[in-house]
Formats: sequence, C-alpha cells, structure tokens
Amino acid sequence: MQVTLLGTGDTTGTPTVGCDCDTCTEARRRGVERSRFSVHVRNERTDESLLIDASPDFRHQFLTHDVPLPDAMVISHIHFDHLDGLGNAYRVFDDLPVYAADETDPTTGESVADTVRSKYDYLDRITVHDVSPFETRRICGLDVTLVPVDHPPLLCYGLVVEDPETGAKLSLSGDTSYDIPNESRGALRDPDLFLVDGIVPASLCEYHPIGGRHENDQGVPRTFGSKHMTREGALELAEELDAKTTRLVHTAHFYPVDEAFEEPLAVDGEQYEL
Repeated sequence: MQVTLLGTGDTTGTPTVGCDCDTCTEARRRGVERSRFSVHVRNERTDESLLIDASPDFRHQFLTHDVPLPDAMVISHIHFDHLDGLGNAYRVFDDLPVYAADETDPTTGESVADTVRSKYDYLDRITVHDVSPFETRRICGLDVTLVPVDHPPLLCYGLVVEDPETGAKLSLSGDTSYDIPNESRGALRDPDLFLVDGIVPASLCEYHPIGGRHENDQGVPRTFGSKHMTREGALELAEELDAKTTRLVHTAHFYPVDEAFEEPLAVDGEQYEL
C-alpha cells in the first residue's frame, strides 16, 4: 500500500492566501505547501487507487504529485475543504464510485452520502454508495471502514484502510476533537501509519473564543475549541493507539514559525510504503 499525502493543511492551507505572517512567509521561502486535506492510497497489487476526501486543491495536487487519478473516492464529511474538490471530476472520469456514510445528520437532515448525491447531481459519471459506520467495504482491493469521530455540529468520520493480504494498516482520525468514541478508538488502533488532526499547539487555546477542552492530567488542552485536536492531544491519541508512525495533518498556519516545520507535522508530497 502506497500512501501519498496530497493535502496536509486546514481549511485555508499554508501558505494562506493574502497572509504574510512569519509561518506563511517561511513556507514560501522553503517551497513548502500544506494544501487542503486529501490522501491518495495506491494498492500496488491491483494497480488501483483510492482518494480520501476531495480537496478544493484537487487539480493542483494531481498536477504537482506523480500519482494516478483515483479509481474510487471516500468522503469523510461535508465541509468544503474535504468535499468541494469533487467538482473537478467533471469531464475527467468515465466512472467514479464515491463512498460516504449513510447516517442522517440531525443538523442537515441528510447523510453525507445524500449531500454528495444532491450537491453533485450534475456529475452523471459519479455513483454514490452509502456505507454504514463500522461496515467494512472492499474498495480497490483494500478493506475500508468509516468510524464516527467528534466534529460538531456535523457528523464526521475517521477511516481505517487495511490491505487484506499484507495486513498493512492506515488509520485517519478525520477532523475531530479528542473526544473520539471508544469503539472508534478500537477500530483505529495499531496502525502502521496514523494521520491525525493536530490543528494547532495547545498554547494557542487561549486565543480561541471558547478556549481548550479535554485537558490531560497536567491541564494541557487536547482539543482546540470544539472541533479539532491540539498537537498535544493528537500525539497523546497516537501513543494511546500504539501507532508505529504518526504524522500530524490538517495543521493551520497559526503554528509559530519555530514550530511549524518540526516533526511530526506533515507537508504535502510525503509518501509512505506500508
């Protein structure tokens, strides 16, 4: 299983358009990008590829990185930085299966699959497949499972991708606070590679309107506001889940410049063989 991180940034990416903060300036100097979130998974046994989330930077990502167009796609939730790149499929694909959760979201009155289906009804070469949480589907020769996480006010899902022949395992936390249900933690456990939401360091919680949440024994917030984990929360979760390799994704340009390019923060283009 070959995993390529096409997009490792949050909703505005790094560098952020129109921003001249120290972190964005340094990212430009280094030629480093953290575009909006997307992960490419290639099954080298079957020569098929799965795309996790449709970044608005879809076109740029596939022109920049040497990976094939996907044979299928999974959508974790309906925020624009994970979904709106699906419009790039117009005139690009002959047939693209898109998998998404079937649970009805109380906030929207429809499931993620329903939203994808209705929003992109003009893409007649896209077929949306409804998937129940914890229901494993064989997609591109890989076992894919959606697991509920905590990203209020919308339903959101992490993912587990396993190779049924080699046992290689990729886990993604999805966009989430530290308050991930125990059943989902169990499914995510023991990954070879863990891609985990760590939007900012815990020290920045004082600048959030509602501060931080889910403090550890030392009083360090593991959730920034209500929707995303802090760096510290992400690393604690990775340790709890016994991840072999951990990369922090969905990171913001608010990281101080002297921390923004340190391990284990991911950048676009990283590739892993599992």
